[in-house]
Amino acid sequence: MTDSTPPPQVWPTLRARDARALIRFLVEAFGFEETAVYGTGDRVDHAQLSWPEGGGVMLGSQRDDPDDQWPLQPGTFGAYVVTADVDAVHERALAAGAEIVRKPYDTDYGSHDLTVRDPEGNRWQFGTYRGEPRQDRP
Repeated sequence: MTDSTPPPQVWPTLRARDARALIRFLVEAFGFEETAVYGTGDRVDHAQLSWPEGGGVMLGSQRDDPDDQWPLQPGTFGAYVVTADVDAVHERALAAGAEIVRKPYDTDYGSHDLTVRDPEGNRWQFGTYRGEPRQDRP
């Protein structure tokens, strides 16, 4: 970024019925990088997937624990991911068998976007819009 906005430190999180399969899909179909995965067998207690252009997501396996402190339901997640090359993400997602909800298109605010759904039902929007610079505070 050319302004004084700090790099992103907000980590979107999601839960999955098959977290290991979702990790493989997000790496193969979209290009996330597997940074850390903790858990045994099919269970993923914590995973961090980094986006090559900055930021990332965290995810884990769905839990059937009534005391779960993070009771997110699989398939209810949505994220906007900034990328300089929407068309390359589109081609990669198509090759991996992703469900394309909306092919690449241009918005009225100057972004080039794509909408995809992963096998768990989560929606992913990839686009060139990097957000507006934050205003300097006095």
